[in-house]
Amino acid sequence: MRLFEQAPTFNEPGAGVQLGPNASRVMHDLSLDAPLRASAFLPEAIEIRHWKSGRVLAVYPLGEHVRGTYGFPYYLVLRADLVTCLADAARDDGRIELHTGARVERIYQSGATVAVSINSSRHIGSMLVGADGIHSTVRTALFGSETPTHSGDMAWRALVPAAALPEGMMRPVVTIWWGPGKHFVHYFAGGNALVNCIGVTRKEEQQPQSWSESGNYAEFQNDFAGWHRDVQTLIDRTHCDRCYKWALFDRPPMPRWSDHRITLLGDACHAALPFMAQGAAMAIEDAAVLARCVAHDTNIPAALARYESLRRGRTAQVQRRSRRNARIFHLSGLSAWLRNRSVGLIHDGLFRDLFAYNALEPQKTSDKKTVPPSPDTTSSR
Repeated sequence: MRLFEQAPTFNEPGAGVQLGPNASRVMHDLSLDAPLRASAFLPEAIEIRHWKSGRVLAVYPLGEHVRGTYGFPYYLVLRADLVTCLADAARDDGRIELHTGARVERIYQSGATVAVSINSSRHIGSMLVGADGIHSTVRTALFGSETPTHSGDMAWRALVPAAALPEGMMRPVVTIWWGPGKHFVHYFAGGNALVNCIGVTRKEEQQPQSWSESGNYAEFQNDFAGWHRDVQTLIDRTHCDRCYKWALFDRPPMPRWSDHRITLLGDACHAALPFMAQGAAMAIEDAAVLARCVAHDTNIPAALARYESLRRGRTAQVQRRSRRNARIFHLSGLSAWLRNRSVGLIHDGLFRDLFAYNALEPQKTSDKKTVPPSPDTTSSR
């Protein structure tokens, strides 16, 4: 197996990632639980609070409750630590070749082979998986160019040293602050040394699509002026040169994402808004299901068709629910009052279908219709 990474190193930009038991189940199966525990934080609950008063609107238990119910923990981890964990495991596996600074230029299919032109060199294999994000080159080569959908929201991102915060301010929970047209999330990452902060606000004007676009600190402060003192303190303790803007885009569910011996994975085929904290988990699930489909069927086009049929319905549901949450989180006026009165009545069923999913034992397709393998094609970017 050869893995081609476009970046020059596996040094992923910092930000927090939430891995529910549906994802940690896969990571443990890969014997990656020890490095995860070494760098992750295990929260006790998710708390939803009122943007101004700080009143607790709802609490959903995590910690021992999640482990006892689903068998695996809920991790909070820095994206860089997660990538390092996976890259180190790949380096230790003699069956995997890692290539960095590798940019895909052209893709060809012919009979039983797939050829990829990377940095003017040709590489041949029996199948190709495009796990290259929302702006996927492989997706474009297969299905043509399509502009992602801008949600109208923009996220501020920041990592705040926990030592810079007042003693006792941070609790071992994921905290979500709901406000009119905005919300703010914070939680420990990098063990308990850092606090990951995400502030989402409506920005109809064009925003940069980059994950690491530097933002104006005064604008960040202004966007959450008047919010609870804890939110204000987190922003005040953010280094003025280390806040970043991230325009939020997604794509509608795809009717198909495989073509003979080529398929897609993660954001390349089902990019979702981050309002369910399931983006990384869906990619991890994809990988586990794909590996098992290929391992149990030597007919590659048939294996990829089964993988797609097993995953398409679940990932589309996460995409739709993420869009719905974007509306729910940002309600105002009477609608927000009604939401706040009812949210505490929602019980564990909110997460059961997410967390109970076992990607290691895909039993049946999530779509009634299976897309048949398409004929051989030669595609280019």
